[in-house]
Amino acid sequence: MKSPLLSLPGAVPAEGVDEGVAAHYGDLFREQRALADGTGFVDLSHRGVVTVSGDDRLSWLHLLLTQHVSDLAVGEATEALILSAHGHIEHALYLVDDGTTVWAHVEPGTRDALIAYLESMKFFYRVEVADRTADFAVVHLPAGSIGEVPQGVVVRETAYGRDLFLPREDLESFAATHGPAAGLLAHEALRVEHHRPRLGFETDHRTIPHELGWIGTAVHLQKGCYRGQETVARVQNLGKPPRRLVFLHLDGSEVHLPGPGTEIRVADEGPDGRKIGFVTTSVRHHELGPVALALVKRNVPVDARLLAGGTAAAQEVVVEP
Repeated sequence: MKSPLLSLPGAVPAEGVDEGVAAHYGDLFREQRALADGTGFVDLSHRGVVTVSGDDRLSWLHLLLTQHVSDLAVGEATEALILSAHGHIEHALYLVDDGTTVWAHVEPGTRDALIAYLESMKFFYRVEVADRTADFAVVHLPAGSIGEVPQGVVVRETAYGRDLFLPREDLESFAATHGPAAGLLAHEALRVEHHRPRLGFETDHRTIPHELGWIGTAVHLQKGCYRGQETVARVQNLGKPPRRLVFLHLDGSEVHLPGPGTEIRVADEGPDGRKIGFVTTSVRHHELGPVALALVKRNVPVDARLLAGGTAAAQEVVVEP
């Protein structure tokens, strides 16, 4: 779904899974600084919007999600995962309840599979699942923003800012009064700075929540049964996830960033050493320079110097080994 904000001056379209919104508007670092200062907004209208309404919505979702949501307060934001039977991450949902309906935004390209799964689990529960992507667009206001939210708009507020479920027809008028617009690359740079994983970027077909630090923020360890809970409990008790998320400070003298999937090796073993991980997201940050998130084997020493492809990298611990 192509955003009308791609017609704004300087807009350069994003590619791949983020196609449909702007990667940037001509000045990546200015856009990052604006978001870091609490000004502007990010067009995330390519994300899927799914709602669950009905009297049983919270108790029903509580049975399916990794998060404790049976008593979710009106206006309280949370995030949750849906796991496979083996505990691998299948979906990530960013939620808020408005008193009658749970609103969630999800990664582009995932909503159809998510809705199909939710529909298959309705049984006798009094719930209605709806795809609202055609009618509502997600817009992000950064932390510290004092921009007014249009009346009646559902807001999901976290420490990282506010996600608005804005009527799609109001996108252009919103942009005219809440600028400057910042592109997705600026949003991604701040996400990497805060070590926040993203489904499809930091995950693959075998990722479990412990590897990414999603325990606590998206997984509640004291709630009842849900699919994949056995794996979560076993790894939590043993304390040995096979991989761990790290933050990398990359050699700034390199012209090109090591892209997603770039193999990581221990620098002391040289470029032909054993592969111990791979880059998941790499960005150029307005203050930190070139940085990245990566998954490495759990037993890699936390002080080991690394090579991301041919680029030297110093690691910063995100998930303890």
